[in-house]
Amino acid sequence: MHICNLARFGLTLTALLSASTAAARDDMTHEVCSPDTRTCFLLTTVGEIPTYRVTRDGKPVIAPSRLGFMLRGDGKFEHATALGQASFSEADERWEQPWGENRWVRDHYREMKVPIVELIGGKRRIELIARVFDHGVGFRFAFPDQPQLHDVQIDEELTEFNIAGTAEAWWIPAGEWNRYEYLYSRTPANQVGTAHSPISFRRDDGLHIAIHEAALVNYASFWLQRIDGQRFRTRLSPSSQPSKVRRAAPFETPWRTILIAEDAPGLYAASDMILSLNEPNKLGDVSWVKPLKYIGIWWAMHLDQASWHSGPKHGATTENTLKYIDFAAKHGFDAVLVEGWNDGWDGNWIGDHGRNFDFATAYPDFDMDRIAAHARKMGVAIMGHHETAGNSGRYAAQMDAAFDYYARHGIPAVKTGYVADAGGVLHRDKDGNDIWDWHDGQYQVRHHQAVVEAAAKRRISINAHEPVKDTGLRRTWPNMVSREGARGMEYQAWGDPPNPPEHEANLAFTRMLSGPMDYTPGIVSLVGKGGRRIPSTLAKQLANYVVIYSPVQMAADLPEHYEARPAAFDFIKRVPADWEVTRVLGGAIGDYAVFARQRRGGDDWYVGGVTDKAARDFTVDFAFLPAGKRYSATIWRDGAGGGIDGDPFAMAIETKTVTAATTWPVRMAAGGGFAIALTPAR
Repeated sequence: MHICNLARFGLTLTALLSASTAAARDDMTHEVCSPDTRTCFLLTTVGEIPTYRVTRDGKPVIAPSRLGFMLRGDGKFEHATALGQASFSEADERWEQPWGENRWVRDHYREMKVPIVELIGGKRRIELIARVFDHGVGFRFAFPDQPQLHDVQIDEELTEFNIAGTAEAWWIPAGEWNRYEYLYSRTPANQVGTAHSPISFRRDDGLHIAIHEAALVNYASFWLQRIDGQRFRTRLSPSSQPSKVRRAAPFETPWRTILIAEDAPGLYAASDMILSLNEPNKLGDVSWVKPLKYIGIWWAMHLDQASWHSGPKHGATTENTLKYIDFAAKHGFDAVLVEGWNDGWDGNWIGDHGRNFDFATAYPDFDMDRIAAHARKMGVAIMGHHETAGNSGRYAAQMDAAFDYYARHGIPAVKTGYVADAGGVLHRDKDGNDIWDWHDGQYQVRHHQAVVEAAAKRRISINAHEPVKDTGLRRTWPNMVSREGARGMEYQAWGDPPNPPEHEANLAFTRMLSGPMDYTPGIVSLVGKGGRRIPSTLAKQLANYVVIYSPVQMAADLPEHYEARPAAFDFIKRVPADWEVTRVLGGAIGDYAVFARQRRGGDDWYVGGVTDKAARDFTVDFAFLPAGKRYSATIWRDGAGGGIDGDPFAMAIETKTVTAATTWPVRMAAGGGFAIALTPAR
């Protein structure tokens, strides 16, 4: 493979295209391979249709797959095309995350840029950019400004992913009413319908592949629609406008990403590529973006012991909030989430589509000034809450006033919410008519970008629920700290069905490949609404703090439940919310997952393991510890007779000294897990 920079030779794109015109109808193939040369991306034309494939060690990963666009008013950009000359470059740098799973990320890739030009008609030109990393590929399209393609209206993107080799898939449906909040299906790849990404595949030969996207900005999110066999095509999220995407050239699409690994832990390790494909931090100094461990006025509402709306069961009262602040201060938590404090929750707020929400007016029984003053005195932050019921237009109109209100009261982070059926995002046109859009269409992608930018001006972080899926934008906007985008813990309170025991092991190697999730773990009571039993063990609830990453990490249960389970609460109080290094010690999608993470800026490590409904033995190898150092390791594990088919509260706690040469066999009961805290031994 030749790596060169054609600009050194004074060659312009125009000259390159002119030089290739004579041979335009002769198929040519351009290839770029990863720094370790194992993974290669090849671009050619097949019957004058741009087509790519991906190989690993010379064997197909993505079989020949077409590329193209359906352009409104301009027809299909796919047929009668040729490739111009390719240009190549390479990069190798380390960059630092201000917070994250790993403090340092290596961004090492080889890049190829290839013009794709039409041979007939307007002879429009689009450039394909491919970056190949050791463990994956990212490619995107650049639309240069040109007279025949300036106002670009995209009806559909025709990018295909043709999975080579028989595979099974883990996926959730796209285009359905409940957004991303579905249980994962495990099916043969040739039985997938239309799926959200990330979608993970495991081939019969063991190779793991995950398809997703990176840097989703001012564009519609894509779904993956199976066409036939194992061939998938992008399907852009719908829009209220005639076209799904409308942009003025020049612009670039999001990256289409393919992670490739030998096993499930390798997929998670490879997912740093998603971050690296995003632009660097645009906010400058982000020392004000703080990882937080928090409690909140939240779980009681899901248990129907308190209400978001006003009245005798109102949860967000002054007195109740003050009690939560005192509890947080006593036990070392950073913040208290308060939901249901503002006007607009009375009546059918979902059915009314949030038309009555006021984001800067508190209920009469909620004294924001008094609460904020007490929180400052106790050294505890308030985490704000903006539920919109999907009424993004109303929220946008009040957003500046709402963030100013929070800034005046010293609130550093806000949980936003968009509870509405898919397709139920509401805004209005210039004439005041209701317009409806999708949670992951171009309109809502723009909306979330506006929210995070407005929040950044006030030094406020955003934790979005009912969001657009994560595509690594936290690198560019580090105050975009977390989001939901999957079934969280509230489904254990009232979900029908509740999240099954394999849910966390599914999330670890599917949803979590895209970025942090506000899963809201830590239900030590193991009881949901109406006394329903949660299919988990106590030890597994602790393990979730290590397995499911978020820099804003909640202890979601009621204070009295933590006081009743002090041994479990001790681990929850100790475990950090931000990490220096992450290692996946073992795992298989949907079966089990074991993670080790080092505290950011510290010497202590934490290990968490979860299993599905099967009891499982796992041997923890402490080789990740620094050589020559002794650590005191305390484990919280399922006890004798434990498991979801036994006593879920049975938990054994042991402490022993370990080194990098130590291994420790651990038994996870059915639906259970374990957590380990390691501190340097004195």
